[in-house]
Amino acid sequence: MKCNWTTKKLSGIAYINPRESLGKGVVAKKVPMDKLQPFCRDIPEFVLEEYKGGTKFRNGDTIMARITPCLENGKIAKVSVLSDGEVGFGSTEYIVFRAIDGVSDADFLYYLICSPLVRNPAIKSMVGSSGRQRVQTDVVGNLDVELPPIEEQRKIGGLLKAIDDKIEHNNVINNNLEQQAQAIFENEFLSLQSLPDGWKQASLIDIADYLNGLA
Repeated sequence: MKCNWTTKKLSGIAYINPRESLGKGVVAKKVPMDKLQPFCRDIPEFVLEEYKGGTKFRNGDTIMARITPCLENGKIAKVSVLSDGEVGFGSTEYIVFRAIDGVSDADFLYYLICSPLVRNPAIKSMVGSSGRQRVQTDVVGNLDVELPPIEEQRKIGGLLKAIDDKIEHNNVINNNLEQQAQAIFENEFLSLQSLPDGWKQASLIDIADYLNGLA
């Protein structure tokens, strides 16, 4: 029930670009923009690199692309590739959101940032030259959002997290099956030194119909 939800500024329920310490030249985990997958919660890959600048974050933080077309393409992720207390970094083109203890839940906050309630106004706030437009962070922070009590946030965030976890689990299974199928194919066919009895070589055009999409 929304009867006990309250309207708050986004900056009042999340730390935006929270300050973190990471010394110049320190080797740390970096999440480049091109590693993020569209509309995918988890970060699939990171690199180890000397810190020379960029946004800094910890596990549980949400990172959102602030530049076009990355934000339109859904490049928003929840950081989970770091150890406890570890600080990572990434592109200067990220905005970092961190849940406030007792006020907001990290999972709920991630799905809120992904939703049209935040993402669409962020896109509309973009300014700059064509092709290099960026979100105005202060506009995003000033957005009014409806917020349920913390326990309800945890329930909503937990439910959506469970769905994403299931999707990720299924993707792992599918990738494993694909690798097994490829290995079986290579073992059974590509390793053959000669054709089995009754087999013959043929052109693909001789055994399949070719459609070029023309009417």
